[in-house]
This record gives sequence, structure tokens and C-alpha cells, in this order.
Amino acid sequence: MAPRLKVFVTSDGLTDYVVAASSRAKALAAWGVRQDVFKEGAAHETDDPALVKAATAQPGAVLRKPAGTRGELAKLKPEKPAKPSGPTRAQLKKVDDLEARLAELGASHERAMGAIETERAALEGKRQALEERHAAQREKLEAALRTARAAPG
Repeated sequence: MAPRLKVFVTSDGLTDYVVAASSRAKALAAWGVRQDVFKEGAAHETDDPALVKAATAQPGAVLRKPAGTRGELAKLKPEKPAKPSGPTRAQLKKVDDLEARLAELGASHERAMGAIETERAALEGKRQALEERHAAQREKLEAALRTARAAPG
């Protein structure tokens, strides 16, 4: 069995808002109000036949009319759909540009590291040649020193 609908009214001073709902909490939710306007006296249940007839024909829909008049009720216009929360074209272009710059920075770093590795390999070859030359000269001098010490004297 469907819950019994009640008709509630609130006003912002310029417009009266009418809704048919099963409870005060559901009326507040339909109006998009978080505070209890019933407690403050800004909203109430009504038994006005015209309001009851119009509101119960569209349960849960918020109807509006100029405040304090017997004007015709009109259904509230639905809220405009929210703009997509995604990035704009300018933001996407900026992201693409930054990604390209980051990729270029990485490539530049790799090239510099490769050059350093090449230079390090060349220096390692020079170091090894220097060590071998030093060892050969040292061996030659040590042999000459041994010969000089062994000479009768």
C-alpha cells in the first residue's frame, strides 16, 4: 500500500513551493533544504484543495507559484545538468605539452648519461693503459736496481 501523501508548502518570500510527499523529511529533500524549515515555521502542511489537487497529481515534484497569490502552479524547471567534471581542452593541451616536455627531458638525460658512460669507458681504457705502462716501467727500474745492488762494489 502506497504511503499517504501530504502536501507541504514553503516560501522564499517571492515564490511559494509546494510538494506532495509522505513525510516532512521527504518534502525537505525535494526542496533541497538541509535545515528543518518546519521547526522554524517557514514551512507547513496545507489542506488547500487547489494545492492538494495539483501537488498530488505529481507526487515528489516541486511546484511553484507567486507568493501570496492564487496564481496557477507551474512545475519547477529541472536544474541545469552539471558541467562535466572532466578537464577542458586547454587543460588537456597543457597536460600534453607537459608530458612532451617531460619525455624530452628524459631523452636528454639519457643522452647525457650515455655520453658520460662513453667517456667513462674511454677513461677506463686510458687508466688501464697507464697502469700497464707504469707496471712495465716499475719492473724495468726494479730490475736495474737489483742489478746495481748485486754489482760488486
